[in-house]
Amino acid sequence: MLCRMNAVPAADPVPTLDDLLAGALDVVFVGINPSIYSARRGHYFARAGNRFWPCFSRSVLSRAARAALAVAQLGPQHDAALLDYGIGFTDVVKRPTARAADIDAAELGAGVAVLLRKLERFRPRVACFHGITGYKHVARVLTGQTVPIGLGAQALRLDATRLFLVPNPSGANAHFTAADQTQWYDRLAAFSATLD
Repeated sequence: MLCRMNAVPAADPVPTLDDLLAGALDVVFVGINPSIYSARRGHYFARAGNRFWPCFSRSVLSRAARAALAVAQLGPQHDAALLDYGIGFTDVVKRPTARAADIDAAELGAGVAVLLRKLERFRPRVACFHGITGYKHVARVLTGQTVPIGLGAQALRLDATRLFLVPNPSGANAHFTAADQTQWYDRLAAFSATLD
């Protein structure tokens, strides 16, 4: 079942991306918020410079979907199809912006509350956050304080949902190479496999 929980006020010039959520997902990827470019195209990580699709496609995590869809590399047009392979998408804040820095702390706080309700409703095995920025607000809400954050499996969890953090796949994230990004998706796959 596809969930369409995100109404954007009529005053917003760009509609948001619908959540791609369903029950019994293995992994839900959580971004900070959609880019205007992706929202206009109606697909997650639609910008060519974003490394999500090439890095994810090289990872173990994408193997079943690539084989079933008979493609060497997945792309934005495959985002909804990944629901059939246990993978979904959402964001901390659903309002599209040109840059994540355009989201203020109050909007992030409100977005976290909505996100936590979604995760409680759909109960994916793992919620994988892209980048520290969005996750740190989630951690603050869950703990009531600022906590040290590192990549990988997080000590915090949300009921049955485990939390995992990977680097932001934006091409602007020069701290991590494409090979690093792929390795983090492989680590996510290995972590998810331990939850069986």
